[in-house]
Amino acid sequence: MGVTTSRSFRASVMALCATFGVLGLASTAVSQTLKSVQVPDKPLVLKSRGSFFVGGRSVEQKASEILLGPDDSVTVDQMYVEYMVPVGKAKIPVVMIHGAALSGKSYDTTPDGRMGWFEYFVRKAHPTYVVDQVGRARSGFNQAALNNRLSGASAAPTGSVAPTAPGAPAAMGQGAFRFGDRVGVWTNFRFGPKFGEAFPGQQFPVEAVGELSKQAIPDLTSQVPFPNPTLKALSDLAIQLDRAVLISHSQSGPFPMDAALIDPTGVAGIVTVEPGACRGAYTDEQIAKLAKIPTLVVFGDNLAVPTGLGGITWQSRLDGCRAYAARIKAAGGRVDIIDTAELGIRGNSHMLMQDKNNLQIADLILKWIDARVEPSK
Repeated sequence: MGVTTSRSFRASVMALCATFGVLGLASTAVSQTLKSVQVPDKPLVLKSRGSFFVGGRSVEQKASEILLGPDDSVTVDQMYVEYMVPVGKAKIPVVMIHGAALSGKSYDTTPDGRMGWFEYFVRKAHPTYVVDQVGRARSGFNQAALNNRLSGASAAPTGSVAPTAPGAPAAMGQGAFRFGDRVGVWTNFRFGPKFGEAFPGQQFPVEAVGELSKQAIPDLTSQVPFPNPTLKALSDLAIQLDRAVLISHSQSGPFPMDAALIDPTGVAGIVTVEPGACRGAYTDEQIAKLAKIPTLVVFGDNLAVPTGLGGITWQSRLDGCRAYAARIKAAGGRVDIIDTAELGIRGNSHMLMQDKNNLQIADLILKWIDARVEPSK
């Protein structure tokens, strides 16, 4: 398995798996209507909830870029944050970061109406902060480049850094991309070998896959400046929280590491769920800094199957994370890797936070946080 969990931690994880079993509970809802959203037996009691923005900058734009009124100023590159803080003694805060063509909704109520990680982590005493990446969902996007292109003007927005996105999917080009339902989601997210056919024991509620499609957001990452303002915003947010665990998924997989390299002050721990990449381009100096932060990598099942979107598989990505973990270990740090299939937990998809056993996976992460991350003071 390469660099993995220690024997003691692995043993405790195995015990937890035996306690919970594989929670492949059948969903009773196809659509996420109000009536289909499941109501927990115990009420959720909060000390506070709310939302705010981190970052953002005022830029001057032309009337042709605004399309309403004369030349004026607008705010761009802000990151939206929604939060819930539980009553009682709180554990260390967690920040949840979504993947490509999605939003913070990934961590909320599941497509078939079950409790998501947002609420579950709060119920487990963690103040929880869910973000929308800069340029996505409630963080909005800088419309100037789109309007410039439509008018035949320069594609670079006035007052903006020329957009570049190293490591971004090549198919994005300079437009907005989405994951198509049959390939981009079904096969790429490993629901099954082909659209409409699920893998045996599939944990994602495939009968509600249409609800996942509703969560998709046209992804304008190609128009986000470089470096991505989300990284600085995450670093700033962690500092505001006086230490937090950053939890990322898929495209945002390396974001916690990149944020920590900007300023590690607030980053108490890193959890990356099926990262699109564990960057191999970090310098030895950067690896030495990241080695000081406890890190967990989590992957699901059926990793070696073709994605339908090119030659790389999720197994290749796991192998890349093992190589990253080896570099961290050589620098005196540690990266724990949970390969759920190796633990006997079968059928997990790329969307582990929405799978039918999502709370079981959450408990593995929560147990790791308790074991590896220094508690809040």
